This record gives sequence, C-alpha cells and structure tokens, in this order.
Amino acid sequence: MRPISSSDHLVAVLFVVLLERHRPRRVLRRLGRDKCVKGKVIAIQLPWRGFGGHITEKIGQLTALRKLSLHDNAIGGQIPASIGFLAELRGLYLFNNRLSGAVPPSIGNCVSLMAVDLSNNLLVGSVATSIANSTRLYRLNLSYNNLSGEIPGTIFRSFSLTFLSLQHNNLSGSIPDTWGSMQATDQVYQMMQTINLNDNSLTGNIPTSISRLKKLKELSISRNQLNGSIPEEIGLLPNLQRLDFSDNSIGGKLPISLCNLSSLVSLNLERNQIESQIPDCIDGLKNLSILSLKKNQLFGEIPATLGNVSTLSQLDLSENQFSGQIPPSLDNLTNLVLFNVSYNNLSGPVPLRLAQKFNSSSFAGNIQLCGYNSSVICPSPSPSTIPSRPSHRKLNTKDIILIIAGAILAILLLLCCVLLCCLVRKRTRLSQKSKAAGARGPSGGARSPEPPTGPKWSRAGRPEGSCTYGTVYKATLEDGNQVAVKRLREKITKGQKEFEAEGSLASFLHARGPDTPIDWSTRMNIAKGVTRGLCYLHGEVSMIHGNLTSGNILLDEDTSPKIADFGLPRLITASATSNVIATAGALGYRAPELSKLKKANTKTDVYSLGVIILELLTGKSPGDSMNGLDLPQWVASIVKEEWTNEVFDLELMKEAEGSKGDELLNTLKLALHCVDPSPVARPEAKQVLQQLEEIKPESGSGAGPSKEGGGSAVAEFASSV
Repeated sequence: MRPISSSDHLVAVLFVVLLERHRPRRVLRRLGRDKCVKGKVIAIQLPWRGFGGHITEKIGQLTALRKLSLHDNAIGGQIPASIGFLAELRGLYLFNNRLSGAVPPSIGNCVSLMAVDLSNNLLVGSVATSIANSTRLYRLNLSYNNLSGEIPGTIFRSFSLTFLSLQHNNLSGSIPDTWGSMQATDQVYQMMQTINLNDNSLTGNIPTSISRLKKLKELSISRNQLNGSIPEEIGLLPNLQRLDFSDNSIGGKLPISLCNLSSLVSLNLERNQIESQIPDCIDGLKNLSILSLKKNQLFGEIPATLGNVSTLSQLDLSENQFSGQIPPSLDNLTNLVLFNVSYNNLSGPVPLRLAQKFNSSSFAGNIQLCGYNSSVICPSPSPSTIPSRPSHRKLNTKDIILIIAGAILAILLLLCCVLLCCLVRKRTRLSQKSKAAGARGPSGGARSPEPPTGPKWSRAGRPEGSCTYGTVYKATLEDGNQVAVKRLREKITKGQKEFEAEGSLASFLHARGPDTPIDWSTRMNIAKGVTRGLCYLHGEVSMIHGNLTSGNILLDEDTSPKIADFGLPRLITASATSNVIATAGALGYRAPELSKLKKANTKTDVYSLGVIILELLTGKSPGDSMNGLDLPQWVASIVKEEWTNEVFDLELMKEAEGSKGDELLNTLKLALHCVDPSPVARPEAKQVLQQLEEIKPESGSGAGPSKEGGGSAVAEFASSV
C-alpha cells in the first residue's frame, strides 16, 4: 500500500479526531494500513468502537471513498450534506448510532450506492426522494427512526431494489401505487424480495400494482391504518412466503386468489374488519405453518379442508363469528402447537385429539361447545319419543294367542344362544388343552410357544434386570436379533399432555407468534445446555450423535434443552445411516465432509452444534435457502460485508448494548469457528462449552449446570436406545 496523500491525510485526521479525541493515531494507523489504494482512502470501517462526536463536513473531500461503515457507535449530529460529493460511495452503514436531523437530499448524487442502512437513529423529516437515484441500489433500511411524511413513489419504481425496510417511523399518507414499473421489462421489476412498512400511520388501500413484484417473498404492513379490502391481485405472487396485514382496518372479503399462494408459510390478518367465510380452497396453502385470523368478523363454518394443511403449527380463529361444529378433520393437524377458536358461536363436541392437547382457554366463549374438559360434558342423545295411542281397545282371544306365541319364541331363541355359547367355550378349552399337550418336549419340560410375528420374550417372561425407572426385558426378534426393552414404572411416568409439552427447539424458535420474544439469556442458556449434553455424549459415554438438529433438541417447561435421538447410529445399518446423513444435509445441519465420508464423528457433531448456535443467534431456519446459500455461508457473507447487525435476530439487536453486544459478537465468532469447512480447525465440544462459559458466565437460571453433570442435558427416552 502507498502512503495516504496529504489532502486525504488531513481529512482523515480531522475525521478521526471528531469521532474520538483519545485514540486518533492508533485508528489512523489502521486506516492507512488497510483501507487505502494508490494514496487514496477507499474505505473507513470502524464499527463497535464506542465512538462519540460527529461526522465532519470534510468527509466530502475523500472523493475516492467507496465504503463508510461506522455502525454501532454513539455518533451524534447530522449526516453531512457533503456526502453528496462521494460519487464512488457504494456502501453507507451508519445504523445503531445517535444521528439526528434529516437525510440530506444530496445523497442522491451518490449514484454508485448499493446499500444504505441508517436504521436505529434519531433521524427526522421526510424520506429524501433522491435516495433511490442510484440504479445499483439493492438495499435500503431506514427503520426505527422518526421520519414523517409520505413514502416517495420513486422508491417503488427502483429497478434494482430488493430489500426495503421503513418500519417504526411516523410515515403517513397512502402507499404509492407505483410498485414495479409498467415500462420496465419482467426481468427488471421483479427484483424486490422484502418490504417492511410495519408500525407507521399509513392509510388508504393496498395498491394493486403489488402484483408486479413477482419475486416478492415477504410483505409486512402491520400496525397501520389501512382500509379497503385485500386485492385479488395478491394471488399473483408465486414466491410470497410471509404476508402480514395485521392491526389495520381492512374489510371486505378474503379473496379466493389467496389459495394460489402455495409458497406461503405465514399469513397474519388478525385485528381487522374482514367479513366473509374462509374459502374451501384454503388447503391450496400446502406450506402454511402460521394462520392467524383472530379479531375479525369472519362467519360461517370452519372449512373441513383446513385439516388438509398438514404443515400448520399455529391456528388462531378466535374472536370471530364462526358457527357450526369444529371439523373432525382438524384432528389430522398433528404439528399444531397453538390452537385457539375461543369466543365464537361454535357448537357440538370438540374433536378428541384437540380436546386432549389444548386447555380450556382455546375453546372458551362458545356456550354450545362441549367435551373439551371434564366440567363441560356433551349430553347423551335423547331417546325418540314413543307416540301415544289415541284410544285403547280390549284385547281379544287372537291377540292373546299371538302374544303368548311370541313370548315362547323369544324364550326358545334365548335358550339356543345360551347353548351355543357353552358349546363354543367347551371347544375353546379343548383346543387349549390340545395345544398345551403338544407343546411339551420329550423331557416333559414346558416350552414357550413362538408367536407368528413380533418379538419373542425370554423364557418364562422373566425380567433380565431392573433399575430405578423400571424393569428391563430381554426380547428376541423373529430374525434372531436380541434387543433390550425397558418398561417404565407406572407412577413415575408423565401424562400424555405433559409428554406433548416437551416441544422441540425448532418449533420453539420458528413456530412462535410475534408476541412471544426470546431474550438473549434464554438463547445462551439453551446453547450451553446443548453443548453440555454433547460433551456428555462425546466424553462420558463415547458416543457420536450423528444427527444433531434443532428438531432433535427437546425443551422442558423451563426451556432447559435435552438432546434426543442419540445412540441410533449403533443400531441402524450403513445404508440407513446414509439416509439419516442425507436428511440432515437437506435440513442444513450436515458437515460438508459427510458427503464423502458417510460416517459421523465428533467434528461433524460440532459442525451441527455450530449451525444450531447460528440458528439461535439469527432466528433463521437452516433449512431455508438464503439466496442459494446455507445458513453458515449466508452468515459468513454478511459478516464479510460488514452487515453484522443483519445477522442477528431483530429481538437480539434490541438488547445489543454494552456487554451484551460483546457477548453476541463473541458467540457469533465461536459459532463460525464450529462451522469451519475444515474439520481440523473446529474445536471439540468441551472447548466450545468452555468458551461459552467465558462469554457469559452462569447466572444460576435456565440450563445451568446440574449436579449430575452433562447427562442431564440428554433426553432419557426408551425409543432412543
């Protein structure tokens, strides 16, 4: 690298001094060493430094500057208007600071801009109409500020924009009906993938031009003041995965075209004024996981076709005007973790599985509904009323003879039935004696008969051993293989509802509602608990898990994690093991070397552990493709581009202050270490646990260490052995 030119040197010195008066030389030395080309400063990257001060107007003299990254500091003041002189600027990352004032209109002169993130500041004024002048801009985030006024129509006419977030501002007016451009080709106007306008004061209708955004995956306009109805054109978005119009004043009917959204995963229309029936074609949403329609004016019967959407995990139809019975087909929704039909006009019995799985609050407010708890028992059907005779006549001789004959015939039939039953019992006893005689060998000793199918128990059915939890039996299968079967004692086992409450980490993270946040302490305790369980498997019992996923981690009522499905590689064949590994790959947890080795080891388990920690940090499911990348690749690419805050779940970013920010970063570094493509570079589970303890020492809650060691983090299920 060549030295910085004299003019750039002076500007850089002033810039650093204005940011922090105590360490300018050290920061400038780093700036001159790493971010200069041919004597020109091309990048200033100083995030997470605790800088104060403000950005000087002389920043405009760094005309070769391509990237300005000062996020997660305490910088105040206004964004200098001289930023418009930076024609080469491509990335502007000033989020998580204390910047005030308006976004300068001169930003429109930065025609090379590709990414702008000014979120989580104190910016006011309107959104600069020139901000989308760059034909290369693909990411714009102005969320969590105090911006006001209307949304400029130029933003929605941008040909290159793929991500737009304006949530949590004071924006008003209607949403411009300029989404996509009529003059643009299909390839151009289909670039937008994510739009988030939540928590503003937007009014008017949902624009019909939304149908032009063919690549749109996420559309959120919740907590505004929208009215009108949902346009039929909404069904022309084949890639839409998340749709949230909740907390508005939207009325009208549910459009039939909604059923065309086969990629939809989450549909939230709660707290509106929609007045219609649920269309029977609702089962066209074959990938739907979350459906919330509560607090509307929906009526009619709940369609039985809803039971065909087997992927549903959350279904909330509460506080509407539904009538009729709950369809028995809803018992087929075995993945449900949340179900609520309270405060409707439903009647009749609740399907058995739903009544067993969910408590009374899910059915309250339906006075004609029954069978969902012991105090609301369904009445027995009333006997048919026998018609009374209009008059009585005296029985004659013929009538008496017929009555006597009928009585005699009934007695004879009864005697025949009794004799027949006795004959059948006698033959059964003779058959049993014959079999018992034939079962004796030459020595006269008894021999247990072999059943035609299923396991054959040990001689005389005697137990082979006992333990604290129950009795262990030895069983021999038809093919000669021997297995051990543990029968738990009756009084120590939990009930069915308690067993079903042991939910998985996957459903805990990805099937929860927007009103159920998960704080950093809970996530870290889960990470420690899983790591502690893996240490136990690797160290105490010398066992490789081989299929560690968030779906195989169960959580109890205290969100303490328990590893399940361990020990299976010792029991299944090599071909079956390959299938398990392939499935783990499809879910995003498989280490890359397993595509060739086909045999799991401690380092492949640590890779899966790293993916789970990334899952806890990002809130994203590893099975979801992110622009063609798996979760570790996506996180690495984001970190490389200095978009660190985009990695973390938004709920965690609200806590990322002070020591918690350092904990998040250090945990992210550790997780990336675990998913290193090279197995040799990955740490062992014991080292991962030690580093997690150093990042966040135990606070005595959650999944802390127990007296029994790591074994407490391993689920004790008979099906796993």
